[in-house]
Amino acid sequence: MRLLVLTCLLAVCLAQKPHPCSSPPLMSGALSVSTQNEKLWAYGQYLYDLLGERVRISELGTFQNKTFTYDVLMLFRQATMYEINEHDRTCKKKALKDDFQPWAVPKDASLLGQVILGSSSAPGEGLLVNTWMGDLPQKAGKYISTVTEFGCIPVSTAYNTDQFGWMMTSFFNNVIGISDPGRLNPPDFCTGAEVKAEDEPVDFLSLFHSIN
Repeated sequence: MRLLVLTCLLAVCLAQKPHPCSSPPLMSGALSVSTQNEKLWAYGQYLYDLLGERVRISELGTFQNKTFTYDVLMLFRQATMYEINEHDRTCKKKALKDDFQPWAVPKDASLLGQVILGSSSAPGEGLLVNTWMGDLPQKAGKYISTVTEFGCIPVSTAYNTDQFGWMMTSFFNNVIGISDPGRLNPPDFCTGAEVKAEDEPVDFLSLFHSIN
């Protein structure tokens, strides 16, 4: 009887057509980044603030067989990005050239399919997700994004770049909310940081291009 009820519930869910959605406005968790050409791999933590249009990503990874750490705070309303080194208490300030992009499935995205990750044999063994496809901002290429059916929590996103080919970002250990909002403000040692005249403005998709 229990299995019959579960099967009926899944059938109802799968029968409903998925719709574009928005992720929660405040989120934190972990992510990994890998590239098609195997030049880059990274693992780290993220903080996402839709309300203040702020994102912070702290990562450890390898690029061309060399280990790196990368801690970046993006303040889109101020069109400013900080590269932060808390160990040395140093900070580099750069200009951001693109607008804040909410974590959401755009209304013009195309549904590729709905599947269950894991198993549908028993409660708690599977996760219902939807996979969408669309165009990156400014028609910079295509993206493929997978989010949960309930809550619109990001699972993975892939997009194509000239330098790395396909880049895959996987999200996990996601939590709704931010336990330490202060990490979305520049540290005190960043107060005197200035944008260098010779530095070109950067955008979100090119963050990893500057790793060396």
